[in-house]
Amino acid sequence: EVIHWNSPKKLRVKNKHVEFFRNLYLTFLEYDGNLLRRELFGCPSEADVNSENLQKQLSELDEDDLCYEFRRERFTVHRTHLYFLHYEYEPASDNTDVTLVAQLSMDRLQMLEAICKHWEGPISLALYLSDAEAQQFLRYAQGSEVLMSRHNVGYHIVYKEGQFYPVNLLRNVAMKHISTPYMFLSDIDFLPMYGLYEYLRKSVIQLDLANTKKALIVPAFETLRYRLSFPKSKAELLSMLDMGTLFTFRYHVWTKGHAPTNFAKWRTATTPYRVEWEADFEPYVVVRKDCPEYDRRFVGFGWNKVAHIMELDAQEYEFTVLPNAYMIHMPHAPSFDITKFRSNKQYRICLKTLKEEFQQDMSRHYGFAALKYLTAENNS
Repeated sequence: EVIHWNSPKKLRVKNKHVEFFRNLYLTFLEYDGNLLRRELFGCPSEADVNSENLQKQLSELDEDDLCYEFRRERFTVHRTHLYFLHYEYEPASDNTDVTLVAQLSMDRLQMLEAICKHWEGPISLALYLSDAEAQQFLRYAQGSEVLMSRHNVGYHIVYKEGQFYPVNLLRNVAMKHISTPYMFLSDIDFLPMYGLYEYLRKSVIQLDLANTKKALIVPAFETLRYRLSFPKSKAELLSMLDMGTLFTFRYHVWTKGHAPTNFAKWRTATTPYRVEWEADFEPYVVVRKDCPEYDRRFVGFGWNKVAHIMELDAQEYEFTVLPNAYMIHMPHAPSFDITKFRSNKQYRICLKTLKEEFQQDMSRHYGFAALKYLTAENNS
């Protein structure tokens, strides 16, 4: 018996075999290549040192630990498809070129065209998708004139595996595959101001980023309006702040994250100014491509950028705020992970444990200089 199982009404059929066919259909929809991981043919192969180390680290984890799933995530190997679409870009010969780096999942695809309109420079994106979603993304991109006309965007697909969103792994994948000397570490929900690409390239020279350890801060703002007429200048942005159309980023929920940027000073600043690290600081920065990676133990929501900025501070990066740069966070539905974080007590407990372990690792690695992170945390 053959059933043609491709009608739009396929899931509403009355048939005694319907469950079997429905499951078959859903299985194919979510085909994710994991079948290919099993050794289908027993070919003798040399033992891979990396995979042996990985197995060893995994076997040392305690499966009864309530945070086992979190810890395991650090050792998960994801299939990755680099340069999923055609990429072609020659960095500018003056060594000032900057790549915008971000990561996303399927629910943020609509931001891509807008970002391309705001940032004409190269972009490196890591996308977290299932095999079925990768095909949807391919159709989406091929149907978009904006995306198809851009060859300087590198799309790197990391295939879904495990139960958490591996945010820092994604950032590391996007960071590793840039062809420019500098990168602007952003997030997919932000639109950079028009002209930011050129302004950052000038700032790279002006602040001698080639020979100094600096992280240039692009001040972050947000709007709660879905239809925002984007400010064309700093003056226009300031008047929108005064009118309450814009706010400093996370002003309502997490002021600490961006408070050290010192927005009051930024309002009147005409030259770059230095700020000091404080607990929970998580600005968006421009750095050289040789900056440290993000810590993979932080997955899903919470502490993923905070830990990275702390590491930059431990490595004695100077934080310098750019007086004429800004980016604006656009409103969107909350991510699955933030919802999990807010509703799941165990998630919050494990995040706290991982934070403490990260800080201990920092003190071991950076010695006396890292003690301030522990005291700052206790005071915050």
